[in-house]
Amino acid sequence: MVEQNLISIISIVAVFVSLLLSFFLLTVSTNNKLGNVLLAGFIILNAVDLSGWFIYPLTQHYPDLEVFRRTTSALINPLFFLYALAVCYSDFKLKPRHLLHAIPFVIENLYLTSVFYLVSAEDKTSFLNNQGGFTAGIVHLVVGHLQFAFYIIAIFLVLRKYKKVYLENYTNSATITYKWLFQLTVVITIVHTIVMFKDLLLFSGSSDIFNGAQIFVGVNAVFILCWFVMKALYYPDLFRGVDSRLQPIENMIALPEEESGLQKQELSVENQEKIGRLKAYMSRMEPYLEPSLTVQDLALQMEMPVRDLSILINHHLDQHFFDFVNEYRIQKAMAILKDPSKTELNIQEVLYQVGFNSKSSFNTAFKKYTNLTPTQFRNSLV
Repeated sequence: MVEQNLISIISIVAVFVSLLLSFFLLTVSTNNKLGNVLLAGFIILNAVDLSGWFIYPLTQHYPDLEVFRRTTSALINPLFFLYALAVCYSDFKLKPRHLLHAIPFVIENLYLTSVFYLVSAEDKTSFLNNQGGFTAGIVHLVVGHLQFAFYIIAIFLVLRKYKKVYLENYTNSATITYKWLFQLTVVITIVHTIVMFKDLLLFSGSSDIFNGAQIFVGVNAVFILCWFVMKALYYPDLFRGVDSRLQPIENMIALPEEESGLQKQELSVENQEKIGRLKAYMSRMEPYLEPSLTVQDLALQMEMPVRDLSILINHHLDQHFFDFVNEYRIQKAMAILKDPSKTELNIQEVLYQVGFNSKSSFNTAFKKYTNLTPTQFRNSLV
């Protein structure tokens, strides 16, 4: 009895925090309104799922409502996947084809219409309390875990493509999109794994072990929701997405498998000229001083097709656009740090002057290029 009360209290707290966070996401001013709406929907549906730990004494008198509440869990994973797309891609919009993600939810409710929703009250009670309800519950759990595995793999694939495209086309190292979404996906995967083991304990025959697992899952849910709140408060404007039409360079290159030596030589000479022009432009015009420089911006400035410039840097120079630009920024920073007339500038001022807008990203890039932090480099000159 004490354990059940504790589970109820924990779930009530988790649901309250969920609704509070959802309200924040739905009302805060942001450029990514769709992403916030999808995340709020994901959190609300999780709250509906968690509410089963304390709301059943009420909903058992309304079996249709209780069973429908359980089926809404089939929408949780699709919403998280759509949220990931909305976060990663700045041009993402909901389209009619996205309704296909609701097919498992629709199928489950169509099945329940004939075996549950339209039967008598006595049959509904029998369905929930006897073998029919048990069998349907097992199928519901198994399908739910398989659905989660499918969507979580899809999200990691989206993240892999996002990271590749971002590094090949953007330079704003202050973005936290990938880091946040990757952390969130890993945390959710870990929690779902715990939930899966908790569900397996249904067959252990020990209510004490199962209740203990319920409490553990509930406490974890509260901590994760508090983490959500902290992220939302510190980063209400969280994300910068990439254009979904951009493809990784490996998908853009379509060179013939067999080329004559003459063709390769001509291609090499042409690329050498383009590389020389690119490096001269970078040194003379210093476009890298713009913190949000993209490969599209640079191509426009150089009057060069974006595809050609992207392949030139990412393929022929064998550097991500991100690293290519940061190398020029670090060289500029080193020149400033070496300049005796600029010793009064602190590290924060230097990083802003060369196109960075984050001290941590500046230190990371500087150490990658020099094996020293900016402060260590400056002190080594004394």
